[in-house]
Amino acid sequence: MERERIAAVSRPVTRYEIEVGQDFDEFLDRYERAVPPYPAEEFGRLVERGARWDEVRALAGRVAPHHFMIYWKYDAGPIMGLAGDYFRCSEYLMGNHVIAERMFRHNPAILLYAPLRTAVTEGADGMTRFCFDRPADGFGSFGDDAITAVGAELDHKLALLLRHLSVPVPAALGATAW
Repeated sequence: MERERIAAVSRPVTRYEIEVGQDFDEFLDRYERAVPPYPAEEFGRLVERGARWDEVRALAGRVAPHHFMIYWKYDAGPIMGLAGDYFRCSEYLMGNHVIAERMFRHNPAILLYAPLRTAVTEGADGMTRFCFDRPADGFGSFGDDAITAVGAELDHKLALLLRHLSVPVPAALGATAW
């Protein structure tokens, strides 16, 4: 019998669009200060010299005070403005490869959901929103208890970040600090 070469997994996803109660630029600034850019050169030097994983963990701990770093940012406004769309939206890939590694060792396909995708938007109503999919939804789809547990931990770490940013925290993200 030929081995099945295609796996299809359907899953529900909860997307949050949280009104932050702040001006778009003000919130963007606060978010980017709380979640600093990934220092590629510093991590690159660790890779070049074949550093121990403990050194990677230590650097991630120093540069990500709220557990996350920004790997990528895209400001959609300028290109969408060419079509006459003047909503504001900055999209991010936010994560921490030290946390992701704890899932990656079980299944490298988790990188479909790590880093987390987030967006700060301002629509026609003028409200600034912080948008993201609940991490546990994506990671839970792998059917592996170890990956699911880290996904739930990411929910909690995201809740801690939202609290730091003075943003309402969805109850589903959990109230327990890790």
